[in-house]
Amino acid sequence: MDRQDTLIFSYEDEEEKVIRENLTLVYDALEEKGYNPVNQIVGYLLTEDPTYITTNKNARSVMRHMDRDDILQVLVRRFLKDRR
Repeated sequence: MDRQDTLIFSYEDEEEKVIRENLTLVYDALEEKGYNPVNQIVGYLLTEDPTYITTNKNARSVMRHMDRDDILQVLVRRFLKDRR
């Protein structure tokens, strides 16, 4: 990289990375306990009822520290981006 090049930082990219990592942790914790991870995460996103998420691997706490709107925005953005 030339010293004249400008690095571009995108908050959205970083936010998406964190959400993806956290959802992966939650997904793995749910699967490890024998739950259907997709159904459980959707249930949580629809109701914000934390009992949909296991406490295994601190998944419930991780999920509750993420904003539902941010999660949904990342999911919709990713879905629409991938369909092109």
